[in-house]
Amino acid sequence: MSELKNHDLVSIDFKDILFEKRPCIDRDGSSVDGLYNAWIILNNPKQYNSYTTEAVKEIILAFRAAANDRSVVAVVFTAVGDKAFCTGGNTKEYAEYYAGNPQEYSQYMRLFNDMVSAILMCEKPVICRVNGMRVGGGQEIGMACDFSISSDMARLGQAGPKHGSAPIGGATDFLPLYVGIERAMYSLTLCEPWTAHQAYYYGVLTDIAPVLKLDGKFIANPMVVTDRITDEYGRIVFGSMKTGEELAKAKEIMARAEVDLTMLDKAVNGLIAKLMHTFPNCMNKTISEVRKFKLEHWDKNKESSREWLALNMMTEAKSGFQAFNDGPKENREVDFILLRKKLAEGHPWNDELQKAISPQFKK
Repeated sequence: MSELKNHDLVSIDFKDILFEKRPCIDRDGSSVDGLYNAWIILNNPKQYNSYTTEAVKEIILAFRAAANDRSVVAVVFTAVGDKAFCTGGNTKEYAEYYAGNPQEYSQYMRLFNDMVSAILMCEKPVICRVNGMRVGGGQEIGMACDFSISSDMARLGQAGPKHGSAPIGGATDFLPLYVGIERAMYSLTLCEPWTAHQAYYYGVLTDIAPVLKLDGKFIANPMVVTDRITDEYGRIVFGSMKTGEELAKAKEIMARAEVDLTMLDKAVNGLIAKLMHTFPNCMNKTISEVRKFKLEHWDKNKESSREWLALNMMTEAKSGFQAFNDGPKENREVDFILLRKKLAEGHPWNDELQKAISPQFKK
């Protein structure tokens, strides 16, 4: 056999993310020699694994490297720790560099778009291992993946209209395909997160796994309703957060339990084992055909979305990101009522308006 050619664009020393090749695990639990999974791991736990500009560039190259590696069966996209898979773009970087700087944010969003496209074009199945909350841009890059297996403690949703942006980095393209127009509209506009149990019930997740251990045994998330019961209006409330005394009891259980991601990893490896026992070319063709439903909307909208998001950095995004970054912990949102009143009066969007509505300027 002749020497194999290297099809990578560049070689890279990953610094902002982790890139690992881990042996595939077969259905009987044994390690498979010569076959691997590529683990692309966000590594910013202090900021809930939000991605910086440098991390975005590394993610793009990591997916390219994983796609080109002949020994890789599947890609696992995940993050360090158990608190968050990803909360989206790095708010500190947004607030301190990109806010009020649309030409720079436009270039950043080109990188973001390339990251989403790199996931959708990867020539291997991509599994999002949801090790914690998946919010905002984190939800968008998660939905770009082919499968999502989640900790049942995770919460998933958007943050855009609450913090000065619109969820047009993939969420408005992808979420209606998962849950339908009505549920997507509610989630994308009001930014109320779903529990992992709700997300699984709605079809956003492939599977969920328990990650809490109490007295040596795994238990389901004690803070959510895990029976298909109905409320006073007859609506199913399966997967929603408990309230009142029930929530207080759940928190007591939480305080005694420990987090263990063993079952999450077992579920991820189990799915990959099933994928491994298929013809690889037929598998890749099937996945690429299903991805077309996402790509149809993504490719149509990504450039106009990028341009709008860049210009929005002069107004609502500037205020929203700086309020979140600089405001007091108990209040990181602008005064929406005052903002709407001032705009109704015809007040121009300027520094005076931003100071009036922003919590960091309140005495």
